[in-house]
Amino acid sequence: RGVVLGVSLVVAACASPGADLPPLPQTVSSTTTYKLGSGDQVRVTVFNDPRLTGEFRVSDSGVIALPLVGAVPVSGRTTAEAEDAIERALRSRNLFNDPSVAVEVIQYRPVFVLGMVERGGQTPYQPGMTVLSAVATMGGFNYRAIDDYVSITRPDETGAPREYRGERDSLLQPGDVVTVFERRF
Repeated sequence: RGVVLGVSLVVAACASPGADLPPLPQTVSSTTTYKLGSGDQVRVTVFNDPRLTGEFRVSDSGVIALPLVGAVPVSGRTTAEAEDAIERALRSRNLFNDPSVAVEVIQYRPVFVLGMVERGGQTPYQPGMTVLSAVATMGGFNYRAIDDYVSITRPDETGAPREYRGERDSLLQPGDVVTVFERRF
């Protein structure tokens, strides 16, 4: 019995880190379902009024500050929902009777890569970015890395950060934190 218990403890200690994480949920990577968040940079075009047209960064509090309009909450909204919110704000301030607004993401929040990579840090998100392409921008896996799966931390449906197990070809989202694990031996 003691030998079996000892072997079990040794095997448990050698288990790969992150192996017990839940798998990353399958998501549809589409800019139509993309939700804006703090750090995104958007181009807002108000047709027929160049004074209100420009590039704006979503603040830490989830708003963009438009001239003559003020703060408009956009975090957690799609670009179409942000367009509607801006149009409502323009109407409520009597700036336009029937405004027409377009919102386009011009720079996404970064993806963060840490752990057993050559250079950890942040890298600009690009649509279609995978774990492997994000790691490649950080100089690749180092010699101590577990290179067939990683941890991906992203907000769940309630907004709370949740850690998942991702594969090399898992699609990333802006703001994801990728952790590359170290091999035990």
